[in-house]
Amino acid sequence: MLDPTLHFTGTQINYYFVCKRKLWFFSHNMELESDSDLVLLGKLLHEHSYKRKLKEVEVGRIKIDFIEKAQEIHEIKRSRKIEDAHVYQLLYYLYFIKKLTGKVMKGILNYPLLKKKVSVELTAEKEMEIQDLLKDVARIIDMKKPPEAEWKKYCKTCAYRELCWG
Repeated sequence: MLDPTLHFTGTQINYYFVCKRKLWFFSHNMELESDSDLVLLGKLLHEHSYKRKLKEVEVGRIKIDFIEKAQEIHEIKRSRKIEDAHVYQLLYYLYFIKKLTGKVMKGILNYPLLKKKVSVELTAEKEMEIQDLLKDVARIIDMKKPPEAEWKKYCKTCAYRELCWG
């Protein structure tokens, strides 16, 4: 049986840091991102970067952008605006793989437009943070209604903006 902490997607972990309300909507099958221009730009970047790498490796509920040298999990991101969300999404992937297989891997965030890479490591401290974070993600998803709207700078371009501020 799969560990219950491994039932989340990387997107859910990312949204936890971006907006808890967005996390709730997404987790209750209100997926509005498919029409977003920013998401389409991200998908194009994904398709045209690192062309020779095996992309979209699906393991359980997570989709890893690519794995290199059988020990590095890579995530491709457009910008560093919400880097904390990117880091914790990748930390969750490292945690997921460790829990599932026992294998400790390295993480690399790739920002091809910026020509930057950021290394991410799942330390014992970060692993405990992830465990606490997963409990809070579950708590938010289990709420009967979404958390109150909270204005953030990226609300202007959010696909869920009308649900919060319409």
